[in-house]
Amino acid sequence: MASCAGGGTSQRGRGAFSHVAGSWAGVLTASQLTEGDMGAVAARRCVEWLLGLYFVSHIPITLFIDLQPVLPPELYPQQLSSLLQWYSREFKDPLMQEPPVWFQSFLLCELVFQLPFFPVAAYAFFKGSCRWIRIPAIMYAVHTMTTLIPILYTLLFEDFSKAVAFKGLRPETFRERLTLVGVYAPYLLIPLILLLFMLRNPYYKHEEKRKKK
Repeated sequence: MASCAGGGTSQRGRGAFSHVAGSWAGVLTASQLTEGDMGAVAARRCVEWLLGLYFVSHIPITLFIDLQPVLPPELYPQQLSSLLQWYSREFKDPLMQEPPVWFQSFLLCELVFQLPFFPVAAYAFFKGSCRWIRIPAIMYAVHTMTTLIPILYTLLFEDFSKAVAFKGLRPETFRERLTLVGVYAPYLLIPLILLLFMLRNPYYKHEEKRKKK
């Protein structure tokens, strides 16, 4: 009888221990999940802030520099015109000195489609958790990357010495071409980051899964 009683007590003890151990394991797992979630949210917010800063910085660059070749010169004070002239001479940027027609078409797209999107995107990414920005951001990223491919290819491989009508300064060495590529490259790389972020980040992918259901 004593042995049976002792066995029952031992079994109850083991059951209580298993219950406590299971409870602690659950607490640890929940804690780890919480820390993991917090890390994912922090990483997502860092990328969102980077994108927000990109779109905010793009507004004055577009308005005061990029659009000068396609807007009436009367809209710009002498200081801004001189700034564009200084940049064009210093970096020997042939596209901004005498913009070809195809490049002007890209600038018009920047005026009509991209510029209105910049403050909307900046608001969405600074605020955070705006899943509605996913599709517009994907469209912007793909459009911008598509325009940058011919621009970078032209800067790297175009033989400007054969352009008889071109009267401005042209990049003469490969280093000067790489310098120009470095000026334009962020407008390819950051939209690429934006595209991958919208497609791969679980928070933004959740919206796509919910719509499929």
